[in-house]
Amino acid sequence: MRLFMTTLFETSGFDAVAVRDGRQGLARAEALRPDLIILDVMMPGEGGAAMYKALKSDARLAAIPIIMLSAVDEKTFGHYLAMLNAQTGDPVPFPEAYMEKPPDPKALLALAQTVLGRSS
Repeated sequence: MRLFMTTLFETSGFDAVAVRDGRQGLARAEALRPDLIILDVMMPGEGGAAMYKALKSDARLAAIPIIMLSAVDEKTFGHYLAMLNAQTGDPVPFPEAYMEKPPDPKALLALAQTVLGRSS
């Protein structure tokens, strides 16, 4: 999936960086401050949900738009966020966009353009 995503975005004019897990992703986000992050809920290690919470809880990274792209359906992820927010005093917002796998390449690119505020 990382190879597919990197190829899709690079051949569409984006500079793409792929990472293996949430820990590596958070480190790269801190170092690069990307314009957009496409994140899977289920990643190796601590996973994408933990990375998402960490990104949205960090004032330096919270404004980076995120597209969640996952086999976990949107309703289930929304429930996870609701439970997480009920347990903490620092609510985590819903991502800017959500797409379930498998992604349609054209739809994913169009969604990325929309989230970035660009016209296709």
